[in-house]
Amino acid sequence: MNDLLRWCLVGLLAFGGALLPVAALAQDGDPAVIIQKFGGKQSFDDTEAVIAELAATGEPEVARTLRALSAGDLYWRESDEAVFIVTGKGNAVTLRDPLTGKEAGTAPSGDLTKVRIKNSIRNAITGALGSLTLRAADPNVRLRAASTLFSDADPDMLEPIEAALAEETDPAVKARMEEARASAILSSDRPAAAKAEAAAILEARGDRESLTMLTRFAAATADPAARQAAEAAVAGIESNIAFWNQMQNIWYGLSLGSVLLLAAIGLAITFGVMGVINMAHGEMVMLGAYTTFVVQEVIRVDAPWLFPWSLAIALPLAFLVSGFVGLVMERGIIRFLYGRPLETLLATFGVSLMLQQAVRTIFGPSNRQVGNPDWMSGAFDIGLMSVTWNRLWIIVFSLVVFAGLLLVLNRTALGLQMRAVTQNRKMASAMGIRTPWVDAMTFALGSGVAGIAGVALSQIDNVSPSLGQGYIIDSFMVVVFGGVGNLWGTLVGAMSLGILNKFLEPYAGAVLGKIVVLVLIILFIQKRPRGLFAQKGRFVDA
Repeated sequence: MNDLLRWCLVGLLAFGGALLPVAALAQDGDPAVIIQKFGGKQSFDDTEAVIAELAATGEPEVARTLRALSAGDLYWRESDEAVFIVTGKGNAVTLRDPLTGKEAGTAPSGDLTKVRIKNSIRNAITGALGSLTLRAADPNVRLRAASTLFSDADPDMLEPIEAALAEETDPAVKARMEEARASAILSSDRPAAAKAEAAAILEARGDRESLTMLTRFAAATADPAARQAAEAAVAGIESNIAFWNQMQNIWYGLSLGSVLLLAAIGLAITFGVMGVINMAHGEMVMLGAYTTFVVQEVIRVDAPWLFPWSLAIALPLAFLVSGFVGLVMERGIIRFLYGRPLETLLATFGVSLMLQQAVRTIFGPSNRQVGNPDWMSGAFDIGLMSVTWNRLWIIVFSLVVFAGLLLVLNRTALGLQMRAVTQNRKMASAMGIRTPWVDAMTFALGSGVAGIAGVALSQIDNVSPSLGQGYIIDSFMVVVFGGVGNLWGTLVGAMSLGILNKFLEPYAGAVLGKIVVLVLIILFIQKRPRGLFAQKGRFVDA
């Protein structure tokens, strides 16, 4: 009997001994137990080791502790080395459980010691948080985590990345995780074949961050095969970046061209039909911008919920304000100066100075803030090209204005009369067309369109009394280059000059680039004095 009891006791002890390592392992893997290792006087290396241990658990709950550590809110109590998240200030602070966030009482601030960190530990925390969020339920969170790990290129994160990659089902997130894994492999001791494969993945990504990683790797690696693969990938990325740089320049050129089109299209009407050199055209643009400012100020005070619609409200008002000022100019000054270009130029220049001073007196000389509605804010990427929403909407808007003016000129009675006056003023008058009335309406229309341009320019430029002066010379160049009075010529001229300017700027600079463009236009006019698309008719030929 005693022998039987003895053998039972031995069996129980053996079974208990087998369970001890399992229990210890379970305890060591418990996040609550690991977090308490932050307590006591720890070296920075010890702190980094605890962070790595927490990340290895894969438990999303430990993210609260890591964020508190990064923010400097993680403390340990000197009496028992227990670890807490501390909130509040003063002599008595609130203690919270670092894992659950629940309140755990209060304590005098003098009894607590902050867990010390430095920049390398902050980087370790960032990587650990990235690995934890790789398995978050929200795919956007996983995508951001993979992007962060790609930038970190930490070889210690390879195992968590590969584990998450094996479970990932979202194609976009999976592709980003593959890139994060590739960047980590380049910094690891994996074989050359794995690094060559990683280089191919980064080449397919093809952005500047990948180029930096591969260039650094090619300079540091001693393996010829890996270096050759990295150098080939660098060459491929450089070619890809060069292509997208050209696309970005074209986009910037189209963006500048749309601005020039808006500024010049009204001038093309007045200059083409009436032959008037209106130096106050830029001030019509400025009046449209200040009309937008006034509309937004009224909306901010009286109806803030209408702010997303502020530009739509400002458009007709800007057209009316600038159009009315243009009508008064034509009836009060310009109609007495037809056929006298020098006097007209001087008179309109004087009007431009008067309008600038009037605006300075009313609104002050400083820039005024015009806000961007939400739908015009931000940007998105196409390949390696960044596209801002405000520039995109301005391009669309300029084309809509262009199409609207074409419709007015070709499908309305006013447009028919304007074209008749342009081609042969005397014959049009003999046919009963009131040419003075056409002149007045044409000048008002051109000025109103300039006001609409001011609404758009207020979104990308400073609204100040001198706003229009920056566009008047460029507007004349566009009109003369495209062909006086021809809207299609104005469109082609604006886009051509915009793209040419942006391609010259990297080599010649902004100022010298404009000078080169001006010289090229002068040479072009020597060969084609009437521009790209010359108007035809007896009046024009005379």
